[in-house]
Amino acid sequence: MKITRISLYKTDLPYIGGTYVWGAGNPISAAKANVVVVDTDAGVSGCGEFTPCGENYMVAHSEGVEAFLRLATPHLLGEDPRQVARMERLMDHIVQGHGYAKAPMDAACWDILGKATDQPVWMLMGGKLTNGAPMYRVAPQKALGETIDELDRHRKAGYRQFQIKVGGDWATDIDRIRDTVSLMQAGEKAMADANQGWRVDNAVRVARATRDLDFILEQPCKTYEECQQVRRVAEQPMKLDECITGMHMAQRIVADRGAEICCLKISNLGGLSKARRVRDYLVENRIPVVSEDTWGGQITTAAVAQFAASTPEEFLINSTDLMNYNTRTTGIGGATTKDGKLYAPDTPGLGVTPDFESLGAPVAIWGT
Repeated sequence: MKITRISLYKTDLPYIGGTYVWGAGNPISAAKANVVVVDTDAGVSGCGEFTPCGENYMVAHSEGVEAFLRLATPHLLGEDPRQVARMERLMDHIVQGHGYAKAPMDAACWDILGKATDQPVWMLMGGKLTNGAPMYRVAPQKALGETIDELDRHRKAGYRQFQIKVGGDWATDIDRIRDTVSLMQAGEKAMADANQGWRVDNAVRVARATRDLDFILEQPCKTYEECQQVRRVAEQPMKLDECITGMHMAQRIVADRGAEICCLKISNLGGLSKARRVRDYLVENRIPVVSEDTWGGQITTAAVAQFAASTPEEFLINSTDLMNYNTRTTGIGGATTKDGKLYAPDTPGLGVTPDFESLGAPVAIWGT
């Protein structure tokens, strides 16, 4: 089997809630999806998606996928996409770093391998260890009354974990955490996610002012070192997110016992292949994880669900249904939700096909 064509599609994914506010003043009303479709001479196709949470989320940018493919496709055409390890090494040889740009190509290869072997990706990644991943839902930065209404709607859909978006003005954030954590009911979990938004001194102020509350403190500052400064005084469990960019950081966290929870964004780690190795290393060292990505539609969510399904249940904190945050689709089929849980499809590959009607015409095609 050989790759004959690689196509790139781009589309905006408008946020279902109008404006999504996170971190230190980072509102978005739409995210830019990049969908890669890989065709082969065997008639088997695969797809992958990268969608950043805003145009410059972390070190990623929505234009990076196209830039990478312009460099890489002359070397990828004619290769066997079923050889996912070879494809990963080849992409890393062509361009160092920029894993987010390679992630949709990596997912497309896993998709093709699953279809070629008639197995879902979760089976190829070790089998189904979680049948239905618990999901969290975001509570964006809104007035308290609106937050109460949102929480009630999500509870009716089965959600029991909620992420409070903070990271702006630290004094206001203290009030927001206090108000929202007090709304939690029995069996519910709250996470206060600053998305790297606070300076260390202000993060320390927040941690001290809320030390009597039961919640998870998520990525308070930009760097790992800054988060560790906060960790020395914080009494809440700490979840790290944006600073987890690869195995080197996972090794530091294990050595330092630098977090209670690690959020694994598949694209941030460079794709399913690399994310799998990082996850397995953390789980082996008894650090639980979150299965997630930077944003996305049905194709991204399918990959997230496959990743979650192949994660040991006792070490999977939660996952999320990114597809349900948008008013537009990237794929047809894929993951499903029921009673606050995310289920991976059992069909071969990722279990999702591109929604070409929603995606429109490709912005670039390489090959025949």
